[in-house]
Amino acid sequence: MSDGVPVGAAPDVWDIAAPSVPNSARMYDYYLGGKDNFPVDREAAEKAVAAMPVIPVLARANRAFLVDSVGKMAAAGISQFLDVGSGLPTSPNVHEVARETVPDARVVYVDYDPVVVLHSQAKRRVPGTAAVRADVRSPEVIFASPEVGELIDFDRPCGVLMMSVLHFVGGDIATLLARYAGRLAPGSYLALSHVVSDGAERAGLTGVQEVYEASPTDPAIRSTAAVRELFTGFELQPPGLTDVRTFTDPTFAYSPEDPAPGIWMLCGLGRKL
Repeated sequence: MSDGVPVGAAPDVWDIAAPSVPNSARMYDYYLGGKDNFPVDREAAEKAVAAMPVIPVLARANRAFLVDSVGKMAAAGISQFLDVGSGLPTSPNVHEVARETVPDARVVYVDYDPVVVLHSQAKRRVPGTAAVRADVRSPEVIFASPEVGELIDFDRPCGVLMMSVLHFVGGDIATLLARYAGRLAPGSYLALSHVVSDGAERAGLTGVQEVYEASPTDPAIRSTAAVRELFTGFELQPPGLTDVRTFTDPTFAYSPEDPAPGIWMLCGLGRKL
């Protein structure tokens, strides 16, 4: 491996010079133990972990939440999914999970990063799936894309995923989420996870925020109440808005040795009324 190409990456996608700016999607890949990241990403990720040692645990729990949520949506009859801020392909992908229950499930993966989208297109060349370059802050652009128009019928219930992406978006995201919700048919689902400011020790969160401010994101850590507001118009499904570490493992218990006790990230699955 050269320092310019991530381990195991497809050369037709990653045949570029190593970037000088860390990328949140590639850092997340590193937390999950992936190989599609650069030295600049690994350096920034290690700084974030030093400030908040629980990050890799949260990343794995967040991935488990995604798999669990997609499975529940598919079991409820959802056959079309919009994964906004999808990041780099990580198995099992959304379409793989959904198709265990709904064999013809359709999925559109959306991310703002051009290299992430290229990599997604290279690794997810599967009929009934597409990768679109767009920003979570521009839902109308996403809705108008040809790929979304081909695969997603908004007159029917749809599953929308926003996993660990909204805490990289500043401003009024409650209004932003309302723009997404306004396009969804009743019976649609929203699954999201978000770092919170009022459940854990603040210094670690501040340290991580400083790391991510060096990447092309606008990090914003919000309160539990603000995250709950994002589900306006949706009925939260059991177990409700909860610690991402307990969503798929109700037996999870903090131990005295826990390097970062407290609630750092909340997650929830809501059904549109």
